[in-house]
Amino acid sequence: MKKIAVVGAGPAGLRAAEVLAEAGSCSVTVFDQRPSAGRKFLIAGRGGLNLTHSEPLEKFMTRYSSGPWERMLRVFGPENLRAWAGALGAETFVGTSGRVFPMEKQAARLLRRWVAKLRELGVVFHVKNQLEAIYVGQRIGLQIDGIWHDFDVAILALGGASWPETGSDGLWPEILAAHGIKIAPWQPANCGWEVEWPSDFLEKFDGVPLKNLAVTADGHRVRGELLITKYGLEGGALYQLGSWLRAMEKPLVEIDFRPDSTRPVRIGRLPSAIRWLLENRAGLADVHSFPLPLRGPRPIAEAISSAGGVAWEELDDALQLKKLPGVFVCGEMIDWEAPTGGYLLQGCFTTATMAARGVVESCCVS
Repeated sequence: MKKIAVVGAGPAGLRAAEVLAEAGSCSVTVFDQRPSAGRKFLIAGRGGLNLTHSEPLEKFMTRYSSGPWERMLRVFGPENLRAWAGALGAETFVGTSGRVFPMEKQAARLLRRWVAKLRELGVVFHVKNQLEAIYVGQRIGLQIDGIWHDFDVAILALGGASWPETGSDGLWPEILAAHGIKIAPWQPANCGWEVEWPSDFLEKFDGVPLKNLAVTADGHRVRGELLITKYGLEGGALYQLGSWLRAMEKPLVEIDFRPDSTRPVRIGRLPSAIRWLLENRAGLADVHSFPLPLRGPRPIAEAISSAGGVAWEELDDALQLKKLPGVFVCGEMIDWEAPTGGYLLQGCFTTATMAARGVVESCCVS
């Protein structure tokens, strides 16, 4: 029986362990540096656990910045993820925005059922265990807390660099870089951006949402919402534009406050925060094209997700590292990003399924 290690017990690691255990013909051990499994899954559940999105697959796959997503999502896509949740007793529904949620909107209950299922399948968990090094010879050696363990195959699901308190501290790249693997540097994604607000503006409007907007950056226009904060702006519109904003020498957005209006807009009828901006920026009172300079993104530890990680060119079709045969990677370890809306969890489940199936097909077929 093949011995398989899964390092990382976030959504990607748990999903990889599940696919392996269901296939049989191998023993599966999951390691995680935190005291319990699924901490990032619980973080994702704070907003009701947005599992995926209901939009057509042809549009869905365009939400990802890089990678062979069309091929992978046809193997494990949104409908597969909804079926997975249903099999664990969490029926799903489509919200008004097209996002998909479990009916009970409780990540903790779903996680408990998931971990219980894994234990029933024979998956062994070792928590408070830190990966320190990897050696590849006739077998895969993993140095964990100073002790070397041998496995036939390893799947790494170590996460990105956001939400470090969940275990995704982004400190693993040096382990793979020591083997000559190309790692794109970490950058904050799905994060707030800093704006130099006038103090009298913040006194009135800190925490005020701006809804039904169109926002443009570097020629890319999206629809969404923004939230005024003490440091600048948050919101889905910025999350969608993150990669283009980061590439701009002087990041700037142009806001259309009334994108569906074809008639002249009376400023007096606009929300007070928008009126203030239009009336107090001399010569810039255009309701359809309001330019707003941004100072930069918020720190990566505050970001919902991160960009960067293992370059796609380092992976084969099964997400195995070409320079470390027998070592597979999945989840936010890989250099991809996507906006919020269900695409992040879907990406973790999809890449984990691909990696685990790659292990099964190449190593666990008896």
